[in-house]
Amino acid sequence: MRGVAASDGDLVADGLACRRGERLVFRGLSLKLAAGGALLLTGANGSGKSTLLRLLATLLTPEAGTIAWGGVPVGDDLPGYRSRLHYVGHLDAVKPALGVRESLVFWAGLRGMRAASVDSALAAFALAGLADWPCRWLSAGQKRRLALARLVASPAPLWLLDEPTAALDADGERRLIAAIETHRVGGGRIAIATHQPLALADAQVLAVEDFAAAADDPLAFAP
Repeated sequence: MRGVAASDGDLVADGLACRRGERLVFRGLSLKLAAGGALLLTGANGSGKSTLLRLLATLLTPEAGTIAWGGVPVGDDLPGYRSRLHYVGHLDAVKPALGVRESLVFWAGLRGMRAASVDSALAAFALAGLADWPCRWLSAGQKRRLALARLVASPAPLWLLDEPTAALDADGERRLIAAIETHRVGGGRIAIATHQPLALADAQVLAVEDFAAAADDPLAFAP
């Protein structure tokens, strides 16, 4: 973002409301995420955890409210803001025809990173032995590790992760937590939608369902 360093100020969402189709998912939702901070988004299925992450990733537009970094609205420089984040959703975005290392080289290249970052990413998620495999050979858990490894291969200050432990075994989850803590020590910030408890130090918890529009709210289904 022009004039705003990645570590400057807080990422702040104020008074967010979001509608999906005719349904107002939530309203009046606010949050603050400082450098080094972690935010766990909790709530039942359909409460709006994924929707909130997509708002923060600017993949959806809020019906009301604002998102700003260091006091600068993210809409003032969308390309700059998007270059400072990684969004990992339910889908792993793994191309079957590419190899494991080849995939990470592609992601690293988008941010001008060198081969060393790819080697670090392979090691971080125990993928070095699979580096030359085509991605179509990978199991669901291995694909998830690869999707998460790109966070290390092509660093960005803000990570937005939607159920990142899905398909991971215990070792994969430990590696994810280690990567998150390393990211935070360096000033990175992270928001995670999860149904599973994650042992993250000093993490904030935001129950998204607390901001659900009431069923008898006349605006909840207004066109």
